[in-house]
Amino acid sequence: MEFVTYEQEGFIGVVTINRPKALNALNTEVLELLNKVVDAVDLEKTRALILTGAGAKSFVAGADISEMSLLSKAEGENFGKIGNDVFRKIETFPIPVIAAVNGFALGGGCELSLSCDIRICSENALFGQPEVGLGITPGFGGTQRLARVVGIGKAKEMIYTASNIKAEEAYRIGLVNKVCSADELLDEAKKIAKKIVRNAPIAVRASKKAINDGISLDMDNAIVIEEKLFGSCFETEDQKNGMKAFLEKRKVEGFTNK
Repeated sequence: MEFVTYEQEGFIGVVTINRPKALNALNTEVLELLNKVVDAVDLEKTRALILTGAGAKSFVAGADISEMSLLSKAEGENFGKIGNDVFRKIETFPIPVIAAVNGFALGGGCELSLSCDIRICSENALFGQPEVGLGITPGFGGTQRLARVVGIGKAKEMIYTASNIKAEEAYRIGLVNKVCSADELLDEAKKIAKKIVRNAPIAVRASKKAINDGISLDMDNAIVIEEKLFGSCFETEDQKNGMKAFLEKRKVEGFTNK
């Protein structure tokens, strides 16, 4: 069985963690396959990615404890680096990535969703960072991204208490953008993706880069990043065609990614 699968639907790519018997838990093999799948995405043909898990029970239930239980200090650090490298690649991927979270998103699963730009979840979704109950810390970016998304106080509460939260609470604190039924989840993710791919791809990518690069800077330096990316759009055919269509009171026939 291929533990990570990829499907192309027009301008949308769908990546699925496909290890349902293990609740899509992340071991070294799955992380390496995920890395290869992301590297293989054709950015000329793909303008948005959806990341989800196989089956109805779990997005990703966490990192594989059976593998982690045997690790030494050095091996544990290396395992954390493997996960962090892949998740950082997703976080900084040029095009938007949407997490469609079905069921459990615990530990590494919560951290994987946090590396995505937009998160939507099913009504039965469950989020949490249970690592301290196992004698470890979150190791794939959870101590860093969770606080940036939901605030330091809530992140510390979730991590220190190893408490899980349900879908509605995840929505309330801003961890997810939307909650829907399990049957509608993938379709809802595709609806968002389709709205994204209708827009100028270069501008969407520049917007993602501006947000990601500027978020950790002070405002004076952050707006310089925005100015440069804003200016770079004026070299594109899409900008010229988009503004011409607006002035002529018509819709753009289709952005060309040039």
